[in-house]
Amino acid sequence: MRILFIADEESKSLWDYFDKSKLQGIDLIVSCGDLCPEYLQFLVTMGRAPLLYVHGNHDSSYDYRPPLGCECIEDRVYDFHGLRILGLGGSMRYGNGVYMYSEREMAKRVQRVRRDIALKNGFDLLVTHAPAKGYGDLPDLPHQGFVCFEELLRRYHPKYMVHGHVHASYGDFRRERAHSCGTRIINAYEKYILEIGKDEYPAEGKTGSLLYDLYKQVSQQRERRSSHVSFGGEHD
Repeated sequence: MRILFIADEESKSLWDYFDKSKLQGIDLIVSCGDLCPEYLQFLVTMGRAPLLYVHGNHDSSYDYRPPLGCECIEDRVYDFHGLRILGLGGSMRYGNGVYMYSEREMAKRVQRVRRDIALKNGFDLLVTHAPAKGYGDLPDLPHQGFVCFEELLRRYHPKYMVHGHVHASYGDFRRERAHSCGTRIINAYEKYILEIGKDEYPAEGKTGSLLYDLYKQVSQQRERRSSHVSFGGEHD
């Protein structure tokens, strides 16, 4: 699976100098925040891949002008063909922004999503706007990382965490870092393509969660029956 991650700054290569070949082979696009909604709409329209997003601290305009055709994955584990993606947008609170949170507020969001994590027997990819504390964040308050993100990594050991918020021009920029639990942490500033192997996440409906896997199997059977009926109807 090839995923195009975007964050913080619209890529001129993908927008001003767009060519359809640049999105060939991309299975999914994920925005880590702080991008204008028109940019997201452009990419989901011009490409064939769905687009998921979390909010950045500057994305208050999404409340009245959300990116059309795109899916918000805040505060839930989104299942994309078996890849379990947990979305937690926003930054550390340094003002009155809608998508700013204190450490305590973010920890409450994490607590609320634990039921969904348990239902799906974990997650494979953590998508955030802000980094985890101590892994690519900065000492100033607006760019500090969240301790609760670091705790999520240590508890659930996802294969990947992808974030934005810390720009390449801010100083000590590193595209990738390794967490002690084995998670690869990637800063998606502007754009980054990640290839995830099929062996890095469970097959669809094979998470090991009895209840959720049963739900997926029933849903898949209904979809197949619906497709069969529609196909047969066209030949009546």
